[in-house]
Amino acid sequence: MTDDRRPKRIMSFGAAIGLNAGRKLRARADDGHGVWLGFGMMGLIGWSIVVPTLIGAGLGLWLDDHYPGRHPWTLALLIAGLCLGCFNAWRWVAGQAEAMSGAEQDEPE
Repeated sequence: MTDDRRPKRIMSFGAAIGLNAGRKLRARADDGHGVWLGFGMMGLIGWSIVVPTLIGAGLGLWLDDHYPGRHPWTLALLIAGLCLGCFNAWRWVAGQAEAMSGAEQDEPE
């Protein structure tokens, strides 16, 4: 965990270019991070949103059939599932971003 109260170091232009070039070279050498991995991650994020949304809609339909009331359950549980899925996807993406920024901070300059 970083301390946000510390002043950020200002990097020279040459050092910034060297850091970016090193990142590009490591990305090219790393076979695990290709286009297909990116598509897979998009699919993972999509399914993490879709599955809770469909479960909420299905549960809402079941509740509407078995326990009809004045207000429909389907819409409420569909929105709840969507919110839960978006929160889950956001948490996963934030964790990946934190892991990536931690890896960048560990790089030698």
